[in-house]
Amino acid sequence: MSEFGELASKFLRMLAMERGASEHTVRAYSREVRNFAEYLADEVKSGKIADVEHLHIRAYLAVLYERGLGKASAARALASIRSWFKWLAKEGAVKQNPALLVSTPKRPLHLPRVPSAEEVNRMLSSLEEAPRGEEEAGAWPERDRLIFELLYGCGIRNSELVGLDMRAIRWGDEAILVRGKGKKERLVPLGDEAAIAMRAYLPGRAERLTAARKGWLIQEGALIMNLQMRGSCRLTTRSVGRIVKAIAQSRGLPADVHPHTLRHAFGTHMLEEGADLRAIQEMLGHERLSTTQRYTQLSTKQVQDVYEKTHPRAL
Repeated sequence: MSEFGELASKFLRMLAMERGASEHTVRAYSREVRNFAEYLADEVKSGKIADVEHLHIRAYLAVLYERGLGKASAARALASIRSWFKWLAKEGAVKQNPALLVSTPKRPLHLPRVPSAEEVNRMLSSLEEAPRGEEEAGAWPERDRLIFELLYGCGIRNSELVGLDMRAIRWGDEAILVRGKGKKERLVPLGDEAAIAMRAYLPGRAERLTAARKGWLIQEGALIMNLQMRGSCRLTTRSVGRIVKAIAQSRGLPADVHPHTLRHAFGTHMLEEGADLRAIQEMLGHERLSTTQRYTQLSTKQVQDVYEKTHPRAL
């Protein structure tokens, strides 16, 4: 293995073990960093990481464009390369980070169309009205309603939803303990409707676990279960995506609705009602306020309305 490959492997091991990065994050970094390491092995004649310059990185991005990758993909690759070389500089393998001299490709902002509050409430109301025990097409109405209430009512990520265990429910605090990116934990308020959906779902969950002879999971296991009660019984992010898409379409929402759409709607609808942007940032688990600002889609008129309602100097 080349020096580039060895250093890439060490970086990825550190990412998984020391920083507590999620499996998805490690997999994404692994793809980008290993691909660049292979490129360097062919292009840097000395075979030394210390000889890598910013021109090598620019040339690599050009190769990505030639392969048909877009600016968003190139930006992801560059972000991974920057993180790798930041670590290499810290370890003393390179004197400085050459990736800092490469500008990030500007990419257009593509945010999903956010359903209106009326559209989301109408859909959630239809789930409340679903007959108890109805399981057509493999559905579990109480569970599926809870999925929507947690994604929209709490604004959590799909991965955070399926990662919830029973001990994450904090009834006394009227909140759930969510483990986000980098395994950072935050308490997210559990609204009245989400709490009602939770209480409606838990008895059926316990019954199914008992029938599957997995009663030990009732108090400690995953909150959101799969229908078949296989393995740990934890529902996957892919299954959540299918459930959300199928139910949203059956209720007349666009075909491009997915779990992240509901997270966008959570932030946007709260800001529309005048909620503090930093409070929304905390609930969404964003490190940077700028990320929260991109998530929330407000027209100039809506921003003006919030200003006029809340600022003491507004006329």
